[in-house]
Amino acid sequence: MNSLWFFDDVNLFNLLCPHKFKEYRSCHSFDEYTKNDYIYFEEDAANKIYLIEKGKVKIGYYAEDGKEVVKTILSKGELFGEKAILGEVTRNEFAQSIDAKTSICPIGVDTMHDLMRDNKTFSLKIYKFLGFRFKKLERRLQILLFKDAKTRLLEFLNELCEEYGYDCEKTGNHIIIHPYTQKDIASLIGTSRPTLNTILNELKDDKVVDFDRKTITILKKSA
Repeated sequence: MNSLWFFDDVNLFNLLCPHKFKEYRSCHSFDEYTKNDYIYFEEDAANKIYLIEKGKVKIGYYAEDGKEVVKTILSKGELFGEKAILGEVTRNEFAQSIDAKTSICPIGVDTMHDLMRDNKTFSLKIYKFLGFRFKKLERRLQILLFKDAKTRLLEFLNELCEEYGYDCEKTGNHIIIHPYTQKDIASLIGTSRPTLNTILNELKDDKVVDFDRKTITILKKSA
């Protein structure tokens, strides 16, 4: 297995030549985590970035009152801890496995800098990816700060549709097969699970959505 195949999901895999996989293969290993294990804590040294082979990872921080604030939930093929590339010395967030089996490939910052230095196109793609990640986070924070829970949920469902959805030709509905629990979704939109359930049921009654444990269907509007 090529150690960096995970970059395929962020459009970086094809930029790396085969000999570069061999050159850096010895630098890579896999770390295994179970549910609720932390990959790193706030204030830990930021000397690695991480790629998810399998499982899900929650990124967040704790507010002054001790409340957990979830910034994002990442899954297979995604990268996190990326601010270390930009010179972050200590973490200002935590990363926690939320699956029973999560496999992570850590990459030292020096190794990543070598890869970026050796391939300018790869370097530009990395920075483009970082810019996209920060823009997406900024947008989510704006939604959390300025919009009500129902609007936050609808906008989050639109994001899910872009990432995990497909159109059903027969019905015209948008079907989203996603990796999130209701607890995950509630955390990401800054509300409680009971409130989320209430809103989802209201949307179901209004024939806006239908849902089960792992699928959300955005229903086609009647003419």
